[in-house]
Amino acid sequence: MDKFYHSVRLDADLCKGCINCIKRCPTEAIRVRHGKAQINSKFCIDCGECIRICPHHAKHATYDTLDVLKEFEYTVALPPPSLYGQFNHLEDVNIILNGLLRMGFDDVFEVGAAAELVSEATRQYIRDHREQRPIISTACPTVVRLIRVRFPNLIPHLLPLNPPIEVAAHLALEQATIKTGLPREKIGIIFISPCPSKVTYVQSPLGVAKSEVNRVLAIKDVYTQLLPHMKAVRENPLELGKAGKIGISWGRSGGEASGLFTESYLAADGIENVIRVLEDLEDEKFTNLKFVELNACNGGCVGGVLTVENPYVAEVKLKYLHKYMPVAKSHMVDEAEKYVPWTEAVQFEPVFHLGETMRESFTRLNQVEQLCKRFPGLDCGSCGAPTCKALAEDIARGAATEKDCIYCLRQDIGKLSSEVSALADIISEKQVQRRDAVNILREYVTKIADEMLLLDNQGAWNGKSEEAMEEGKDSENDA
Repeated sequence: MDKFYHSVRLDADLCKGCINCIKRCPTEAIRVRHGKAQINSKFCIDCGECIRICPHHAKHATYDTLDVLKEFEYTVALPPPSLYGQFNHLEDVNIILNGLLRMGFDDVFEVGAAAELVSEATRQYIRDHREQRPIISTACPTVVRLIRVRFPNLIPHLLPLNPPIEVAAHLALEQATIKTGLPREKIGIIFISPCPSKVTYVQSPLGVAKSEVNRVLAIKDVYTQLLPHMKAVRENPLELGKAGKIGISWGRSGGEASGLFTESYLAADGIENVIRVLEDLEDEKFTNLKFVELNACNGGCVGGVLTVENPYVAEVKLKYLHKYMPVAKSHMVDEAEKYVPWTEAVQFEPVFHLGETMRESFTRLNQVEQLCKRFPGLDCGSCGAPTCKALAEDIARGAATEKDCIYCLRQDIGKLSSEVSALADIISEKQVQRRDAVNILREYVTKIADEMLLLDNQGAWNGKSEEAMEEGKDSENDA
């Protein structure tokens, strides 16, 4: 059973078996088999790229609906800074916060306010742990999961502090308990998420045994419900905001790092760029860096697949919104300090290994190298794997066969056809008895029919694979 919870799911009924998702998945977690996509849960990091790229909407994120407000006697909304970047002409975050109360929430607690506390704790941690530099942000659960499964040497560089969502949940719960006197089970802490990664975090948290967030809503669902309530409170909203420039900036790429008051940092967004940075960090290509901020989504959290606005437009809106705000409104106090550090260490999860033992892994690695020499190296995706190397690894693990490669399959058919032709020549020259010849011929025809059926089942004759094959032939001719 998979130990990780996954918020990214596949609707097989909507899947058309195209290869868009396998080419964009950063961890090669998707395969197309028997005309349908399949997600390998061990490799999936819930980045949401497949949701973004699927033209048939066969990938989706799981999250809660607004009906969860009825499950608790007292509910507290946790709006993230990325929510503020979804609205046009927003000049005061209090309009959104008051709108959430009118929607049915009993209270609100800005995640941006908790972000300012995490920023303060991060500044102190960087000063006290020079030997750990560069320190890598742990605010994006997808990035942390990626490091756990693919970059184990970087785990010691992870910032061992809870993300703002978790700190906000603890503080909101403490505040609600004091205010209402209700038991924990009657208080609902509800986060409004820009991405599926946060949904996964709530179900399978990092650095803590259990998250204090009870439910997760999607920004795109809340957005439409919130608009009329915002109009109703626009003229005279109550002062509820507790976040300043630092907290609001966390919603965009580079915002977290900007709150550290240092120029010795690197900020990257977009999962492909993140992987490139992590590879360079592992190779120790960066020197004199204190902090590395990485966001799986383009533009940062404003680029999550559960948002509604273009991420770069939303980023501009956030910059405009906090232009006249104070630097910070929330500051660390003794009551909040206990909620910031991790209580559990993050461990390496080796999911990409080829074998259970070192010897088996080396044996399979040699098999992969031999298979890659036979494959054309076109990375056409017609086999259902993103690259020829990925197919070779699948074969080594026993999850695929060489005949999944269209190129190899066509070679086999050509070879069988040549042998049939040679057999026909032998028959015509009467070098074998007629009965034996017929049996041999029938056997060859059956093999060819089986091979052709494989081609049909794999959809080998689609324009994409044909085009890839022709390109491969042209390259061979040029060479």
